[in-house]
Amino acid sequence: MAPRWPAVYIAAVALLLLLLLGVSAAAQPPLPPPPGSMVVISPKQGVGKRNSEFTCRDTGRRKRPGCMATCPDRCRTKCLVLCPTCKTFCLCDFYPGFSCGDPRFTGGDGNNFYFHGSKDHDFCLLSDAALHVNAHFIGKRNDAMSRDFTWIQALGVLFAHHRLGLAAVHAARWDPAADHLDLTFDDEHVDLPPHDGARWSAPTAPALSVTRTAQANGVVVELRGVFRIVASAVPITQEESRVHNYGVTDDDCLVHLDLGFKFQALTDDVHGVLGQTYRSDYVNRLNVTANMPVMGGAANFVSSGLFATDCAVARFGHGTATGTGAGISMVTDAKYV
Repeated sequence: MAPRWPAVYIAAVALLLLLLLGVSAAAQPPLPPPPGSMVVISPKQGVGKRNSEFTCRDTGRRKRPGCMATCPDRCRTKCLVLCPTCKTFCLCDFYPGFSCGDPRFTGGDGNNFYFHGSKDHDFCLLSDAALHVNAHFIGKRNDAMSRDFTWIQALGVLFAHHRLGLAAVHAARWDPAADHLDLTFDDEHVDLPPHDGARWSAPTAPALSVTRTAQANGVVVELRGVFRIVASAVPITQEESRVHNYGVTDDDCLVHLDLGFKFQALTDDVHGVLGQTYRSDYVNRLNVTANMPVMGGAANFVSSGLFATDCAVARFGHGTATGTGAGISMVTDAKYV
């Protein structure tokens, strides 16, 4: 079940998340936080212990003993520690639309769930009258399980008459200095300079922008007034593979995407693995008391390709709610900006 925290914690986390999504994702060593505040730390990568730890000290009037906070394994790139209580949070726990690791989503209703899909297949994450988002899943088969271990390797986004692709590039060994992200727009490669803050905008869709959040492996993709996607390319480490029996080999470190979505101007007919959770009539029928609530129904979401709109719940191009489709068309028009 998704953790339930007091409103004050949620409000504080939400405020910090807004700041995080607008700043560099480059790893920085944490500084001691002032009392009653939060610190952002980056989990350790590579062989050996992966979790990051941080000591909180209470310098306030209550003088509570110091405590050690340990980031959960699911915190892939950022861990939030609330001092002096040592409560820890992941983006996946609170921010609607986030997908982390073996695809673990936070729905628009705030509940966490897994959608495993299957390796080497494409699935519809969101389909609306004027916006469609597919994901390509990669994975490894564990003979002791009835399913694949899966991760999202690429996104295909369709809006108006445009196609945006975002993919994690295969690598045998992970090099954090090398860029493992590949972007395309209308089937043309997007070349982003390798420095934090580098920005690209499409001449034929000036409201669309891609901005680096680090020198490599981190971007924010935004279509103003429509969606914002925060993406990071990350590997499966040898330690993760050992602990979870993922089966990482010397020729493939399973580079994949950790993703965050923010959608605007969706209609109430939106559907898809993630999209359906944004409907006003959505009823969560998952077993939220389970350690791992799993959304089934993969057959309803499977697509024939990364840019295909043929999943059973597809809405793209099937009529447009008043104003929504027109708005998306407008922001792709050079005259609009």
